Amino acid sequence: MKPGFIARAASAVKLRFYAAAAIALSFATAVSAQVPNYIVGPQDVLAITVFDQQDLSGKYTVDADGSLTFPLVGRVKAGGLSLRQVEDALRTALADGFFKNPQLSVGIEQYRSQRVFVVGEVRAPGTYQLTGEMTLIEVLARAGSTTDHAAGEALIVRSPALGHSDGPLLPEQQGAEVIRVDIKELQSGRLSDNAHLHDSDTVFVPRAELVYVFGQVKDPGAFALQKGTTVLQALSLAGGVTDRGSTGRIRVARIVAGHKTEIKVKVDDLVEPGDTIIVPERFF
Repeated sequence: MKPGFIARAASAVKLRFYAAAAIALSFATAVSAQVPNYIVGPQDVLAITVFDQQDLSGKYTVDADGSLTFPLVGRVKAGGLSLRQVEDALRTALADGFFKNPQLSVGIEQYRSQRVFVVGEVRAPGTYQLTGEMTLIEVLARAGSTTDHAAGEALIVRSPALGHSDGPLLPEQQGAEVIRVDIKELQSGRLSDNAHLHDSDTVFVPRAELVYVFGQVKDPGAFALQKGTTVLQALSLAGGVTDRGSTGRIRVARIVAGHKTEIKVKVDDLVEPGDTIIVPERFF
């Protein structure tokens, strides 16, 4: 196996994963107006269609108090209701002396009331509008995917009692719920961990801890350490062992109970955060 093959293959899998996620995001955005259990909030723009009544159909913005003004019936409560509940409220109001059995639909034209925050090791951290039933994969795709320095997990930090937050939350904030998701498992296809996001959630992708590789390797240095990394995989990150290197006498410098110690390891042993892998020169 050529040096770096594992790293390039992993990168290719990651790119395919996020390309598929981007397609899913585009599809989700296109159909998100049809999500019936989306909870409407202030500044959302609703697309309301009253069948056979073209003059009543149009786009209506929900005001700061959670209501909107609709022809014939005046102020109608929308904030805090699902799209289907808004439909029922309008249907009841129009049936009260205006139309017999009015038929209408309510969808989202623009999402403005709910948002999520994406911070940490992503290519485009920031605030993103929560559109319909947005999932972790979708918001990571929207944020440009994780960087090469990202750890192997994402943390979804949820505000206490699902309250609204004006900015990102830290995992250690008192009362916050923290959901840990293994990104590698998501990339491998285990979509059961693809959590649905709530208003004011913070998606935090921490920076990976480092492993150091020195000695007789082609590209010595510090590398991002993923969960379950073996000595052999760490050596691959460093370009592999040179022709002068000895794979039978590899040592690891590790801090144990506050003291530095050196241990002899095999290539299939697991690496720990902060380890320094030393590949010595062959005797002959």
